[in-house]
Parts: sequence; C-alpha cells; structure tokens
Amino acid sequence: MVKVLLLIFFVSVGCTHRVNIVTPDPTYSKSRFEAIAQNNMVASQGEATTKATLEVLKSGGNIIDAFVVASFMISVERPQSTGIGGGGFLLYYNRSENKVYAFDFREMAPVLSKSGMFLSKNGSPQPLLSQEGPLAVATPGLVAGLFEIHQKFGKLPWGELIAPAIKLAREGFANYPHLSLAITDRKHLLAADPDAKKIFLDGAGQPRALGDLIIQEELARTLEEISIKGKDGFYKGKVAKSIVSTIQAKRGILTEKDLRDYKMKERLPVSATYKGLKIFSMPPPSSGGVHVIQILKMLEKHNLKKMGPQSVEAVHLTAQSMQRAFLDRSIYLGDPDFTDVPVSKLLDQKYLNELSDKIKTVKAIKAEELKLIPIPKESSETTHFSIADSDGNLVASTQTINGWFGSGVMAKGTGIILNNEMDDFAQQVGALNLFSAVGGEKNLIQPKKRPLSSMSPTIILKNNSPYMALGSPSGTRIITCVAQTILNAVEFEMPLLESVAATRIHQQWQPDKLKIEAPYLSPKVESELKLKGHDIVHEKLGCSIQAIQKMNPGWKGVSDPRGEGLALGN
Repeated sequence: MVKVLLLIFFVSVGCTHRVNIVTPDPTYSKSRFEAIAQNNMVASQGEATTKATLEVLKSGGNIIDAFVVASFMISVERPQSTGIGGGGFLLYYNRSENKVYAFDFREMAPVLSKSGMFLSKNGSPQPLLSQEGPLAVATPGLVAGLFEIHQKFGKLPWGELIAPAIKLAREGFANYPHLSLAITDRKHLLAADPDAKKIFLDGAGQPRALGDLIIQEELARTLEEISIKGKDGFYKGKVAKSIVSTIQAKRGILTEKDLRDYKMKERLPVSATYKGLKIFSMPPPSSGGVHVIQILKMLEKHNLKKMGPQSVEAVHLTAQSMQRAFLDRSIYLGDPDFTDVPVSKLLDQKYLNELSDKIKTVKAIKAEELKLIPIPKESSETTHFSIADSDGNLVASTQTINGWFGSGVMAKGTGIILNNEMDDFAQQVGALNLFSAVGGEKNLIQPKKRPLSSMSPTIILKNNSPYMALGSPSGTRIITCVAQTILNAVEFEMPLLESVAATRIHQQWQPDKLKIEAPYLSPKVESELKLKGHDIVHEKLGCSIQAIQKMNPGWKGVSDPRGEGLALGN
C-alpha cells in the first residue's frame, strides 16, 4: 500500500515562505513519484502502465505508439477510472511541425436520448438515473480515438501496441488501495452484474482484498478482437452486439447505429500567453482549457509571488478567480457542434482584465452577489498521463468512464465497463451533477451531443520549445488543480514535485465553499480567510497530477504523491 506523510516543506520565492505539501513517506521511495532522465519520460497513475509505455519508446515506437499503449494499459489497470467503455481527450505537441493538436474522443448522447429524459413526471431531477444503470451510458469514443490517431501518426503495428494490455488483463495485477476503495464504494452495483461480480468481488460477494489478483479474461479477449480488427472490433460485430443487447435488456437506449456512427473530432486547442509562456489546452466540449487559462490570466497582473504561496491574499485572489471562471462555465460552455461557445471572447484580454479587477476585493464575493459581466456576442473519476520523448514531442491525455466504475453496467461476455457520461449533461438548467457542477442551457441533452467536461490536458511551450505537459483526474477539481500546479511552477518558481504536492484549494461558485485539502493551510491563514468571508471546508479534492517538465538537458517527471502512479524515464 502506498503511504503518504504530511510534511511542511520550505521553498524560496524571493523570500522564504512556508508551504504545506504532501510528500512520500520516507520508508517509501521518493523515486516512484519523481524521475529525471535524458531521453523519454512517462508519468501515469499506473505502475504497469508507465513501465509498458516507456518500454515501447525504448524499443523504437514513437510518442503516439506510446500514447496508444498507455491508453489500453491504463484501461486495464484502472478499471474504476477509465476504460474502452469511455472516452477522453488528447493534446499532442508535434515538435517537427511545432504544432499542438487537440483530439476529442469524448462520448456522445445516443440518438434516442432527449432533453428531460432524467426528469420525473413533476419535472424534478432524478440523478441516479444518469449515474447508475443503462440510461447513464453514452456512446463510447475511446477505441475510435486511439485507432484514428494511430492511423494518422503511429509507427508500430496496431496489434503490437495492444499486446501488453492483453497480457496484463489475462495475467492480472494485485488489487491496490484506490481500486479497493472504489470496489467497496460501488459494491452494490458490481454485485448486481454477474460479469463484474466475478472479477471484483470474492466468492462470498465481498470486495476483493488488497493484494488479490484482479484478472479480466473476458476483457483480454475483447482486446484481442480490437487488436485484429481495429476499431471495427469494438464498434461492429460481436462486441458491439453484446454492448447493445446488454443495454437494451436493461431498458437502455444505446443502439448499434450509435456505435457505428461514432466519430472522433479534431479540434483547435485553446491557447494564451502567460508570464511569457504559451499555454495550450483542450477546447470545448471541455470547459477545462478555457477556465484554466481564465484563472491564470485573472491572476497574472496581481503580484502573487510577492504575496507568497499559501498567503492569505494569494489564496483569496486565487479562490475568487476560480469562482468567477466557474460562473462563466455554467453560462457559456457546451458542445460547440450544437451551440455557440464564445471561446475567443471568454479569453479576450480586455474581458480578462475586467475580471481581474473585479476579483480584487477586501471581502470574499458571495455566489449570489457575483454579477455576470456581459461579453460581446460571438460564437471525478478519470485518469491522466503525460509523455515526452527524446525528439521533444509531448502528449497530455485525460480519459474517463466518469464516476467510479461508470454506470456499473458491464457488457455481457466482453469485460467492458460502460461509462455513466450522461450525468455530465445538465438534466435541467440549474441542476447539479455528480461533482455539484451547475448545469447550463448549453449543456442540455441532445442526440449525438457531447457532454461538457472539466478534463484539462495542458501543454506549455517556452521560447517556442516544449516546456511542460500536465493534467489530472477529479471532475471539476481538475481545472483548479491544473491551474494551481502551473501557478506554483511558474509564478512561485517551485520545483515540479513541490508544485504538484503543495496543498490545493478549490472554489467552483456553487456550492459557495472554499475547499482546502490536507495538509491544511496554517490556522492563522485560514482564520484570516474566514474573516474575509470565505466559507472554508476541509475536503479531499481527489486530483492526481501527472506532469513532465523540460530540464536542460532531458526531462523531469512527477506522478502525484497523493496517488499510486509512477514517473519513469530513460
């Protein structure tokens, strides 16, 4: 079991400030979470995933081959968080072209879905319908995304890249703490599905113990089908029929046509300059990139470095920038294929300057007092990994089935756990989802629409050269965790491990709470924040940043010490 110890770490940012961070227990090797290497670097939430991904780079594969290996491996190693029954996003920096690509293989609402499908007869939301069971399942996009991106950029044969995941699924791996926690939490769903039950529960119907082998033989056979037939091995034929028959037997609405018609989208990344760096992140239907940039740009003109990390004023301003960004999220963000999303205006310098002035207040702004500034009309459970190679290419990819074990539905005979991504749509304007995010009109359900996401894979260039790749799981907290890691590394000039491990805060407008994770801020700081009007709660935020930073020469990789991942390079 991975253990962590809460320590106080001192960093110098012009003057000495005390910064609370999470660090590995001294009895557990720090080298698991931090690595320095000359050629290639991988940081992921899975030990087996990191090792297999690095191996393909060492054996002649390119970074997209590594991306494919990592995606299939983490699908097997973290079935509670992601899988081929889900979807995700990829940000890819191609060094030879000096270009950042954004690929959207997010899930889509089935063609028979409709706005209001999760409301009762009296019009009230029924959140469990969008979180558990067959109606919660959106059309998966992961396999289509991996296959089409590999067709465009890959080097090694497709089947060769799936082989490590097949081996891991068939031979199994030891049950670890986070998976064990997820199994216990979703036991009621897993026990109701015979295929899931035999994998994750023991003969007595109890969660498998720590260290027990988790073997996924049916998933191994499904992966073999995909390795031979490409994406058709998932979206057509016996696997597709099994997915649909399982869903429809439970009175769900997914059809074979939904699977056949799924299309990955290549999109234009959102970008902005910050402190002399060029930041690229994921565009809508992810809200993450827009709001990571908004938070950073609102704070840029304020001298946070002089205030010091985790100081009252720095935390106050950071919380208010987060609050402001989440108000914009609830109003303006949705699937750009279905609604007008005014990205350029949300990132317009004049607009952000106005927001920056508005957040500088003596007292915390209450949610109900926060006024919308009109803009000109124009248009928790997840996983993330980051990869860098010896040619200077970068990959940042966040993937998910949404909640722990998604919908809890396993397609019969396939080992595929299906997502509950329909919960990321708004059931009605103002309704809350699994992460208490407020739903807006632009994110209401429509057939073939992609739900709004907070996933924020991010790539940063410095002097037109690769500088950083990072991202995280954890629903709406992804946005604030990624933004704070960048603030720590760039604004406060903290080393990468400390930038990742520092205590984080979260404010998402509604609920109007300032969440602070352990190790908490100093009692004096928290007391002064309360005097400013912040309603403080202590809560785990669930983020697990996987980050890579350019060194001279080589790379530094960090896997968040809050988790069970591994950073490794060569």
